Amino acid sequence: MASKIIHNLAAILLLFAFFPVYGRPAVLGGRVVDASTGKGIENAIITMQDRVTFADREGRFRVVVSGDRVGIRAYGYLRKDVPASDLSVGNNDIRLSPFTPKGLYLSFYGIGDKGLRQSALRLIDETELNSLVIDVKGDRGMIPYRSSIPLAVAIGAQKITTVKDIRSLIDSLHQKGIYLIARIVVFKDNRLAQSRPDLAIRTQSGQTWRDREGLAWTDPFKNEVWDYNIKLAVEAAGYGFDEIQFDYVRFPDAQGLRYSAMNTEKNRVGAVSGFLDEARNKLARYNVFLAADIFGYVCWNLNDTAIGQRLEDMARQLDYISPMLYPSGFQFGIPGYRNPVANPYAVVRLTLDSARQRTKLPGARFRPWLQSFPDYAYDRRVFGAREIRAQITAAEVFGSDGWMLWNPHNVYSGNGLKKKVSASPGH
Repeated sequence: MASKIIHNLAAILLLFAFFPVYGRPAVLGGRVVDASTGKGIENAIITMQDRVTFADREGRFRVVVSGDRVGIRAYGYLRKDVPASDLSVGNNDIRLSPFTPKGLYLSFYGIGDKGLRQSALRLIDETELNSLVIDVKGDRGMIPYRSSIPLAVAIGAQKITTVKDIRSLIDSLHQKGIYLIARIVVFKDNRLAQSRPDLAIRTQSGQTWRDREGLAWTDPFKNEVWDYNIKLAVEAAGYGFDEIQFDYVRFPDAQGLRYSAMNTEKNRVGAVSGFLDEARNKLARYNVFLAADIFGYVCWNLNDTAIGQRLEDMARQLDYISPMLYPSGFQFGIPGYRNPVANPYAVVRLTLDSARQRTKLPGARFRPWLQSFPDYAYDRRVFGAREIRAQITAAEVFGSDGWMLWNPHNVYSGNGLKKKVSASPGH
């Protein structure tokens, strides 16, 4: 009888914990810990609906209950959604699994091409790789699946569909334990700029401007451009991507162009940071990580590199900063190294060191892009096992949250990658 009374009393107390009393909202909490060590995770991010809070130094937190699920994530860990009923007024532990993404890029076409996709998955099965970066909106503004966003339909951004069922694809990749990053090319958007000239960057004569590839860009000051890209990010988060990664979240590196606002450094930085801030707010309820790609030289330059990317400002909005550290992209070298392709380790390590020193962020807030394609700027060398491994080693010694390999043609050989350790028989 006594045990039954205690059980009923506990149920009543739990009921009061979840429902407001006398008009006051219920407040519950817990402790976020490392699943391997049991140690509390400082500054873990807790989201309930649009509300965001952070765990204290010991991983403890409190939230006002406003939904049935709570999102929890932390830098260097896999995110987790837990039922609100798993929380209490006590300090029950919520365990996050440490995870270091090591990924490959698949383009708008690559993710839909069976051969390229299977080749990438085979490498993930056989090597240390565990992640994929997938185009949700590629360099030409195309979306690989059927989007529900009216503007995407209106401008023909899904005229070519390379993925028939994005949700099933994501589910199948998650079942393989693959971490999924949605790459969204933002302001370089030929499809939107062509269909909506009022949203395009213009020449001084009033014509739609085009870059060296013949592609048009959208005006980074236009709110409608922000809204379109953020809606795509929200849609991708809803499909289950673990991370949203914005690319070309910048102004073009060209002079004499016309925008809807004055092209000053202050305005450029404000447009890029403002877009990221708005995206972060709209994505909060999805408990998804937010990242952005930046030029390698942005880690060295104290200004905005004339493209709106000022490192310290962008760092405030992002979970992960992804500098593109391709040695071939450093045409002017870096301090102490005039020929970057001959010194891939130094380029990656010193550039990341510079970024950390300036932002005061831990290494786990960075995940660089590394070169997995032939040199185009110096001696045309092939980037093979030695060059690729040197870049990876530099990132790992620095302490980054993993790394990503870029090949625009989506052709990866596995050179420089560690093989998976097979379990011995009987284990």
